Amino acid sequence: MKILVVEDDAGLRDGLVDLLNSAGHRAIAAADGESALVHGADASLDLVLLDLMLPKLDGIEVCRRLRELRPELPVLMLTARGAEDDKVLGLRSGADDYVTKPFGTRELLARIEALGRRRGDGAEPPQIIVGDGCTIDLGRCVARRDGAAEILLTARETAILRWLYQHRERAVTRGELLERVWNSPGDLQTRTVDMTVANLRQKIERDPTEPRLVITVKRVGYAWGAR
Repeated sequence: MKILVVEDDAGLRDGLVDLLNSAGHRAIAAADGESALVHGADASLDLVLLDLMLPKLDGIEVCRRLRELRPELPVLMLTARGAEDDKVLGLRSGADDYVTKPFGTRELLARIEALGRRRGDGAEPPQIIVGDGCTIDLGRCVARRDGAAEILLTARETAILRWLYQHRERAVTRGELLERVWNSPGDLQTRTVDMTVANLRQKIERDPTEPRLVITVKRVGYAWGAR
């Protein structure tokens, strides 16, 4: 994959570029938010590794603009250890996943590869889902409610919707979503699934406090609720 590394720390940036290149990817680098947006317009780019704290434009704003420019482009955000608010902001701005600093190289490469596989899966024909006044185009990663403007969905959010819809006859556990959407162990103790679903509901539900599309199944996980 061709991967853009956006990191203002020169040592970490160079290390990430070397790591990705040695793993068989093609890495390019940007040291600030404005440069990241210039590189992000490159249609050959496959993934962005984005630091949260950047000069000129911070990672949140860069992610928002990249999502408008390239809604299908996976974004993996780097956040500080224990900063849950940063993780929530990153997901809400359009990031598909996050890794906390300091991180292990094996975990980072595994998450990059998982996002790359999901992007490759996007070559299938577009699939349209309609429910409760919301039309979701899984192929284009967009949703539209009641004829209003299109809402951009992340690759991760789209993958959740696709999996829930494909298995709409039953409830899907959080562990299953971790395995199928995040490519992570199903017994991993994390709130990532819940945070991502909460953000997704803000985009597609008529009333996120009373969801009708992505519903909660107590003590199990989630299910597709529209009929």
